[in-house]
Amino acid sequence: MSTNPQSALAAYYARRAGEYEAIYAKPERQAELAALREWIVDQVRDKRVLELACGTGYWTAVAAPHAKAVDAFDLNDETLAIARNKGLPPSVQFAVGDAYMPLAGAQGHYDVVMAHFWWSHIPRAALDGFLQGMVALEPRAAWLFIDNAYADGSSTPLTRRDDAGNTYQQRTLGDGSTHEVLKNFPSAQELRAQFAHHERVSDITFTQYYWRACAKPTT
Repeated sequence: MSTNPQSALAAYYARRAGEYEAIYAKPERQAELAALREWIVDQVRDKRVLELACGTGYWTAVAAPHAKAVDAFDLNDETLAIARNKGLPPSVQFAVGDAYMPLAGAQGHYDVVMAHFWWSHIPRAALDGFLQGMVALEPRAAWLFIDNAYADGSSTPLTRRDDAGNTYQQRTLGDGSTHEVLKNFPSAQELRAQFAHHERVSDITFTQYYWRACAKPTT
């Protein structure tokens, strides 16, 4: 296993690509997922959207019929292959891109930048740099995030915490391989502080299994 959490994460999601969307089939989560899909539709309607870390395109497919256009990026060809096979309209473009780096394929202006189920995989020390990169990409765009809230009995248990405060899970894939995955669960207070630090006013909602946030420039 790589000692670099981010390279290990990329390798894990490449290997998990074919079974990734099974996470959305948990029966107890269906009502909350339906509400999140409705929220995304409301936020992206008639907007130009840039999506970072799009994975298999689950949320891209939610946004695509309602957005003016979606440019979606992910680091892994394995997940993008699944996303490209969803039969989404020509207004959606997929490309390889690193969420931490300026995206050469991004074609501004964007009204919305979104990254779902990505925040929890960002090391705590890298959050400010990641958000500053989003500012640089499109300073006036609204930010949309969806991610997991920790739910006893439904979430994979946490197995350790490092010296920087990052938490980790031990996950097993269908092929029997095991992987340590960085997975942080921020509080609403922590999220608001991060957004405020980047001069963003935020609307944050926590439910049993998820949190969602919309953050917009203060001026």
